[in-house]
Amino acid sequence: MDDDRRVVSLDDVPADGTLLVTLRNGDGLEEVILTRLGDGVAAYKNFCQHWTDVRLDKGSGALVRNDEIVCQKHAATFEADSGYCNFGPCEGSYLATVDVDVEDGAVFVTEDGYTFEHVGESDDRSRSSGSRIGFGG
Repeated sequence: MDDDRRVVSLDDVPADGTLLVTLRNGDGLEEVILTRLGDGVAAYKNFCQHWTDVRLDKGSGALVRNDEIVCQKHAATFEADSGYCNFGPCEGSYLATVDVDVEDGAVFVTEDGYTFEHVGESDDRSRSSGSRIGFGG
């Protein structure tokens, strides 16, 4: 695999949490959370399916409980191995994925057009507080 597609060592990806990384997609940057699945890794774009401006991992790891990624804003739960939302306002939807593969103890992004940028949050993310006015969903 190409060096610009190498993300992190497999050992850097927690089995009971997430690791936030930033990937380049063309001219833009996207935040992606990695979570360990045995000897593999799942990679999801760092936003809830209910409100896509709500980040699942704000930089210190998303809440993972009972093999589910939890949106702390809506309490929606997503199965870590599939991204399927089994509870919450976006029930029935799936987290957006990015293709990754594990090779020789390292995680590589294999999604067309993506390359690794850095570990941690992107520099061009919205600085919005994410607050909402009103009581509608």
